[in-house]
Amino acid sequence: MSGNKAVAYVEPGVVEIETIDYPDLRLHDGPGVDPRNVGRDCRHGVIVKVLASNICGSDQHMVRGRTTAPAGLVLGHEITGEVVEKGPDVEYIHEGDIVSVPFNIACGRCRNCKERKTGICLNVNPVRPGSAYGYVDMGGWAGGQAEYVMVPYADFNLLRFRDADQAREKLLDLTMLSDIFPTGFHGCVSAGVGVGSTVYIAGAGPVGLAAAASAQLLGAAVVIVGDLNGERLAQARSFGCETVDLTRGAPEDQIEDIIGEPEVDAAVDAVGFEAKGHGKDAHEAPATVLNSLMSVARAGASLGIPGLYVTEDPGGIDSDAQSGSLKLRLGLGWAKSHSFTTGQCPVMKYHRELAMAILHDRVQIAKAVNAQIISLDEAPRGYEEFDKGASRKYVLDPHGALQRFKKAA
Repeated sequence: MSGNKAVAYVEPGVVEIETIDYPDLRLHDGPGVDPRNVGRDCRHGVIVKVLASNICGSDQHMVRGRTTAPAGLVLGHEITGEVVEKGPDVEYIHEGDIVSVPFNIACGRCRNCKERKTGICLNVNPVRPGSAYGYVDMGGWAGGQAEYVMVPYADFNLLRFRDADQAREKLLDLTMLSDIFPTGFHGCVSAGVGVGSTVYIAGAGPVGLAAAASAQLLGAAVVIVGDLNGERLAQARSFGCETVDLTRGAPEDQIEDIIGEPEVDAAVDAVGFEAKGHGKDAHEAPATVLNSLMSVARAGASLGIPGLYVTEDPGGIDSDAQSGSLKLRLGLGWAKSHSFTTGQCPVMKYHRELAMAILHDRVQIAKAVNAQIISLDEAPRGYEEFDKGASRKYVLDPHGALQRFKKAA
């Protein structure tokens, strides 16, 4: 094959469908590729025919111009597909396998990978620990919002579904395994969510909704979701969450109305660095969520922070925000003996168990995040609507593998 349609970042607010080279088992030069990675041989890799690839809020940060992403970067780190070619060093993955691709790229050999910290692999990104497909400063691995993508270290990275037919039947749910479901789950686990917990989740975007579904799966007694977007709050209520309307102000009083006290057992930040303040006409205030979580989390609680924070934000509200320096009330967190967990979710730590929960109908994650299937060519519309606050998780369908779910709907 000679061509491969893909979604590329052009400039702030603009993505386009481009035809790029069909992938092979080598990392080539291109937008965002670190020179030290150019020519990297991937005999351990496979070529995946993309059956589903999702638009993520992290992608949206780049498309808004809030990172240093270069023009021409092929987007997409949420990938589920079929293996169509494998490298000579791949032993356990085979052509025809249906697989989930963790958004973390991990070698499986370094100290961090051996400690299950696959979000900060030491060998795949010359810039800093950790890598991902189609993302700024992550080494330059091509993204998966495309027809085909190369996946390195396949034996280690890929989650293979034993029953390919069953996987295709559950594909719309299983596509959430590459990122947002494990990420939301990781936020809850990091926050100490367990049976009988009261939980506050800041943000009702797809990751926040995935975190809410995860909290329910973990046995939380009450799951409260806060947001400024009424449509997204309605989506949270659709599967049994309580909600806090942050256009009415800070969350404490509304939380007290729900559970009888203003503090919760566990708190999760599913917003990240583009946070806004509280109130009807709130403006951007990037430390708002972190500071409010310290206010609403009880003494001794843990805070899970799967929301993205960056080291460079060209659109930051001031020079501190532009370098990722936020005005945190760390004294409050210290006084309440809070613990914080940040960083990329180590997807492989959770994805097999979460896949079993999906395959055995313990959770309907696609319904919780309001998955909407669109074609690859419709990706620019998906980005535009998502940027305007649509309460949908856009799932790209490059090869028509998801059409059965559209008919069912």
